[in-house]
Amino acid sequence: MLKLPGLIDPHVHMREPGGEHKEDWDSGTAAALAGGFTLVLAMPNTKPPVTDAATFELTLAAAGGKARCDYAQYLGAGADNAAEAAALAGRAAGLKMYLDQTYGPLRLDDMTLWMQHFERWPADRPIVVHAESRSMAATLLLAGLFDRPVHIAHISLREEILLIRKAKERGLKVTCEVTPHHLFPPPPNPPPNLRNLGEGQGGGGGRLEVRPRLNTPADRQALWDNLDCIDCFATDHAPHTLAEKDGPNPPPGFPGLETALPLLLSAVHAGRLTLDDIILRSYTNPRRIFHLPEQPDTWIEIDPDAEWTIHAVDTFTRCGWTPYEGQPVRGRVTRVVLRGKEAYQEGKVTAEPGTGKNVRMMNEEC
Repeated sequence: MLKLPGLIDPHVHMREPGGEHKEDWDSGTAAALAGGFTLVLAMPNTKPPVTDAATFELTLAAAGGKARCDYAQYLGAGADNAAEAAALAGRAAGLKMYLDQTYGPLRLDDMTLWMQHFERWPADRPIVVHAESRSMAATLLLAGLFDRPVHIAHISLREEILLIRKAKERGLKVTCEVTPHHLFPPPPNPPPNLRNLGEGQGGGGGRLEVRPRLNTPADRQALWDNLDCIDCFATDHAPHTLAEKDGPNPPPGFPGLETALPLLLSAVHAGRLTLDDIILRSYTNPRRIFHLPEQPDTWIEIDPDAEWTIHAVDTFTRCGWTPYEGQPVRGRVTRVVLRGKEAYQEGKVTAEPGTGKNVRMMNEEC
């Protein structure tokens, strides 16, 4: 067995409020612990979206009573909430700006609205941006103009990582994350309604519908070739039910909290990563970028040599499926300790609902 720090996922969707049929703070944080994550940062595109004090308190109340691991909640940047969001910044995981393909009312198409948030949001608090390709380039321009840090979510394309490399070389305050599904494409299962449209832009469909879309082999190789420029691994855990994914208009996203670490550990065995790579991008860098407090007496134990096969029936996420069904992997979580108390062991989540703490309330200096 090997002992690692409790992992941090800076990009998850707990689906509460409004989507509890596919995930909530109870089931989602149970999945987090089973995957080795002791701290998650939750996105604001719920129903209603988290954009003001009322929706922020609604979400935190749900998390406070249900979360089994530690957490913080993002605020969503809207067309008319720059001042109110900034006033709540000290209690939030960060500000999430949706500048590209997304579902719901949070997409900002007008760049003058971007500027309002860049002007008002405190410079020492994280801004996370869903921006792809050209909108990502525009985001980097604003980061330079306002001389403030910006974190780019789930990069997927060769042109994106090369642009980020250039931006870092020029001294721009930019960091970025990549998801496991953009490094390790899901196997080509033939489940119902899976339209295998091929890889690359426009690829996916059905159960493989995701944003950003699954990338090409050339894009994936560029991410691996420029791994030194990627600051974080983030799951973008975005569960939907099979009925939704198999419907006529499948929503983008799929679960990832319980499959991320096994996929990364399998890459260690294949010689593509090291354990230090995982710790750097799933613990050290997220703590630094998002100004997160230390979790005392918190760690995970893994069996790095355990060979097993991913099956949805063994998972805790409420959505009840995984795009990695039948995928053989090597390495698994065997035990999780959160603040000195056992939270997970050998397939059983032992942390009770409400055990998790809001880290922005635990340490107001963050």
